[in-house]
Order: sequence, then C-alpha cells, then structure tokens
Amino acid sequence: MATPKTVNFTDLARSVARGTDLAPVYLLHGEEGFYIDRLIKLFENLVPEADRDFNLYTLYGPETTMATVHEVCRRFPMMADRQVVVLKELQSVNANELNNLAPYLRNPSPTTVLVACFRGEKAKGKELLDAAKTGGAVIFESKKLKESAVSGELSALLKSKGLNIEPKGLELMRDHVGTDLSRLYNEVEKLAVALPKGSMVTPEVIQHHIGISKDFNNYELADALLRRNASRAFEIVARFAADPKHYPFPTAISAVFGKFSDLMICHFTPDKSPASLAKATGASEWAAKNLIPYLRNYNAYQVIEIIGIIRQTDARCKGIGSRQDPYSLLHDMVFRILTAPGRLPY
Repeated sequence: MATPKTVNFTDLARSVARGTDLAPVYLLHGEEGFYIDRLIKLFENLVPEADRDFNLYTLYGPETTMATVHEVCRRFPMMADRQVVVLKELQSVNANELNNLAPYLRNPSPTTVLVACFRGEKAKGKELLDAAKTGGAVIFESKKLKESAVSGELSALLKSKGLNIEPKGLELMRDHVGTDLSRLYNEVEKLAVALPKGSMVTPEVIQHHIGISKDFNNYELADALLRRNASRAFEIVARFAADPKHYPFPTAISAVFGKFSDLMICHFTPDKSPASLAKATGASEWAAKNLIPYLRNYNAYQVIEIIGIIRQTDARCKGIGSRQDPYSLLHDMVFRILTAPGRLPY
C-alpha cells in the first residue's frame, strides 16, 4: 500500500511550479480557499496555452458524474506527455457519489494529473479517501491562518520577495490585513512591485504604497490604549468614525482585543523575559518586549475586565442588546477601557 504524501503549501506550490516528479492525483481540501485557488492556477499553468483545448479539462462536481471523471482521466494526452484534469466543487457532491471515483484513485493513469478540490471543507467519502491513500495521492489540507501565525506568514512572504520589514511595520501590516490571506498576499504584491529587492518596509513606505496611515490605524489605537493616552485614543476613534470605509469597526476591535489578550497572557506568564513572552503570546520578541511596560498600566484584574468590555461591545455592535452606531460603541469602549477599575465580577 502506498503512503499518501501530506505537504504544506510552500513546498507543494514549489513542486508544481517546477512541473517535474508530479503525482498522478492531488487531493486539495480544507477551510481556506485562497491556497486552493492559487494551487489550481499553478496546475493549470502546467499545460501550455496553445494545448489547453486538448490537454486541460475543468470539471465541476455537481455538474458531472464520477464515471465521467474516470473516463476523462483515462484518455491519452494529445501530442503531450500529460493532461491535467481539475475537478472542482467536490464539497457539493454527496459522499456516495464521490466514492464512485475510488477505483480510479486506486489505479490512476500515469499520463494524467488529477486535481480533486474540496474548497472550504474537509474531504469526505471514506472509500474515496482510503483509495487516495492506497494510490499514493498527494493530500493538502488548506487551513485557516491563525492570528498568531500572521506575523510569521507576512515576514516569510516579504522575504521571499526580497524585502525586509521593520518590527513596527510588521505590526502595522498584521493589524491591517488580519487573517485574510487574499488581502495579505495582495498587499505584499503591491510592495514587491513598487520596491526594489533589498528594500526596508517602514511605516512610511506602507502608508505611501498601501494607504495605511502611519498615524491613524488599528495598531496606533491599541498602542494609545495600552499607554493610557486618552486624548490620542479618542483622536484616532474620531478619525475612524469620520471615514468608516477605510477604518472598519471589526478590524479595530479585533486589534484592541488582540493586544489586551496578549497583555493578559503576559500577566500570567511567570518568566517575563521577551523570549518567554514571545513564545507564550505567539508575537515577535520585539512586540513582546514592548508589552512589558504596559503591565504597570493595567493590573491583571483590569485586563480581565477590559476583555469582557471588548466582548460586550462586539456583541452589542452585532445587535445583541443594542443597535447603536458602531463608532459610538467604539468611543464608549475606549472610555470604559481607560477607566476600568478592575473589580470582578463586573
């Protein structure tokens, strides 16, 4: 029995781009559709533009049968070494029908590259999955990016483009893009096109090329609150309220929640060294080191209360108990954070 190969996105993308030593079957599945979409493009690019009418097939699971897929995959490529068959939207096909593809997966054609895609869901069909393992398919699970992994993903992607980034710039971009991979890659592409290799990405560069204000952004709001700088915090909230299109409420509250969550972790981490706090919070050592002075501004009880305030504000904005303007709620949240007495229960 062949062992299925489980790979990460970077290695798989590099392997497909080379176009050598390809497996006959690739099974792409998982919650994050962005990685799957990018891989499909790479597989499609294996077939030259002039040959796509003959050697590239795109099939949609809900519109075809697995018997038809089997028949297409058994065809010989036209004047080429291989053909590529991309089978999309399998998440919309029931497991019984999917299992009908199992015989092919156990004994796939060596001249066909079949790419079976479950976008947004994990693969299903026990017989299909067992057959994929038996036939030695390459299996890639596309997982949602965790908040703690955003900085690392950004740094690695910028490095792959030949760019460096300052720690504050990294924090600024992380708070701007969040866990939206499509947005993350798009913003990095903007910088890669605009800057020569070896450039340093600073807050000023980000402001110029991406459009994030270096003075009014989610990072600066969270930083003003941690510093207990009331006038600065309210100034930023006023700017957000005046331009809600460029300063969406959900990303602002998420950034503030993230910083105070990290602060709470720091309070309950015995070793307060930057390296230890970085490991505990999942942040960079630079970001963890910057949190240390703020431990004096808010004690542990205040931080616990503040996290409750942020959660309550998020719920109220979604219509639970109130339908007020979100930026009025943000203003109220900032006031309550700055005046939190740290009494429990609140």
